[in-house]
Amino acid sequence: MSDLVADLLAGKHSALARVITKIENRSPGYRETVSELHQHTGHADVVGVTGSPGAGKSTLVDKVAAEYRDRGLTVGVIAIDPSSPYSGGAVLGDRIRMASNAGDMDVFFRSMSARGSLGGLSTATTDAVTALDAFGKDVIIVETVGAGQNEVDIVRTADTVAVLVPPGSGDDVQMLKAGILEIGDVFVVNKADLDGADRTVQQLREMLQGRGGGAGHHGAMAATDESAIGPDTEGDAADERWDPPIVETVANRSEGVEAFISVLEDHADYLDRTGKREQQARDRFAAEIRTLLREDANELVSGELDRHGGIESAVDAVMARETDPYTVVDEVLAPLRECLDAENAP
Repeated sequence: MSDLVADLLAGKHSALARVITKIENRSPGYRETVSELHQHTGHADVVGVTGSPGAGKSTLVDKVAAEYRDRGLTVGVIAIDPSSPYSGGAVLGDRIRMASNAGDMDVFFRSMSARGSLGGLSTATTDAVTALDAFGKDVIIVETVGAGQNEVDIVRTADTVAVLVPPGSGDDVQMLKAGILEIGDVFVVNKADLDGADRTVQQLREMLQGRGGGAGHHGAMAATDESAIGPDTEGDAADERWDPPIVETVANRSEGVEAFISVLEDHADYLDRTGKREQQARDRFAAEIRTLLREDANELVSGELDRHGGIESAVDAVMARETDPYTVVDEVLAPLRECLDAENAP
């Protein structure tokens, strides 16, 4: 075990910060570090918070973290910020957040760049969650950019997904139909003291009912009635369904925060009771493996393309009608196919 990993597992926040920096920068040895940490994970509850810009995600996360600390739990927060088109860094990373938890070492906050990845979540985010989990944080919150339906990538990281919607905006509610509705395990109408909150709640309820009673990124179809989740009396726990609730909050006054956390706990219990947490983990690792395969394969292919003269040379040949895109790809991949065939030969 490396000294850095040993220090992280020993509870040193400085080591945790260095590991996440190493992960985010993709510094030499970061993969080995994440590999060492993996066997120490699987204990934290991971909550994803997403939704449209202006919904108050950062304020709610701040208050939720404070409430968890009052309950004696440790918290890790990863806030995914938009990426600078020039440096790739988080352009909002220096903004003041988590004001309620300033100076509390048991709330570890990190702002990370989206790095242009679909849904605002890069592979580095998944690795950072691994580091926080191995460190021993009880709850890990991932707050996303809030860029719309592409936020579905958050389901690869979170056990429970909360979608925030500001009140009085029909466009924001309609946006949910485009895809983000399907990933929410709980919906939060924040700023519920403003005009239009009741209408937004009603719109959300109608949309959820229109989907047969609910959604939820675990894939279980929700019940069609208004009842709260409880034991399924007509079948075993595996057949139990989750009906995504709607919670009203006024985060800047901490109103509704306890109710929100209660729903998060209910969903965590549901995942454990039905065995769906294990299935989620399997799906998450499958998605991670596929993503890493694509990234690494892309690097290999890019290197081979460079050895063939680079993309510009290939485009020049295609433009001159000396070859075509399919032939270019076949020629670039030929050595890789030959290596794989030789490796798998009897």
